[in-house]
Amino acid sequence: MQKANLGETSIKRRDTCHADLIRLINLVEKRVPFDITILEGHRSKERQYSLYQKGRTLIAGEWVITDKPKIVTKVDGFNVIGKHNYSPSKAFDLIKYPVDWKDTVSPLVLAGVVLSCASELGIDIRPGLDWDMDGDYDDQTFMDVYHFELRG
Repeated sequence: MQKANLGETSIKRRDTCHADLIRLINLVEKRVPFDITILEGHRSKERQYSLYQKGRTLIAGEWVITDKPKIVTKVDGFNVIGKHNYSPSKAFDLIKYPVDWKDTVSPLVLAGVVLSCASELGIDIRPGLDWDMDGDYDDQTFMDVYHFELRG
């Protein structure tokens, strides 16, 4: 099996993550059969807030969902801190490289590799595919197939 390669930008993003996540990403990189890229590790509160605004409109001083398919996150980074907002980050977003947003198979393969590697390393992780950790991906109200975070 060919070793996956992380690019320079992905390495910088990886290095913003918690030590356990760095160990996990390093093992995933060895096990996954294609190149990968880290979309995000640590995220500033300002960036988080910017992402929170997507799909929402400010109405009477409140952010209201006006375009649900464009929602990226439920966390604003100020009132609620997300796992990406910690330093080091307790979350990362990972995808096959080159990125193909229409690819529906690779994210599932990658999630399987990440979860398998996390189990092997004894790292308690939650995928954005299964927020409630019940093994049922069809009951999620918000699906983030590229997201992985430390539990707890």
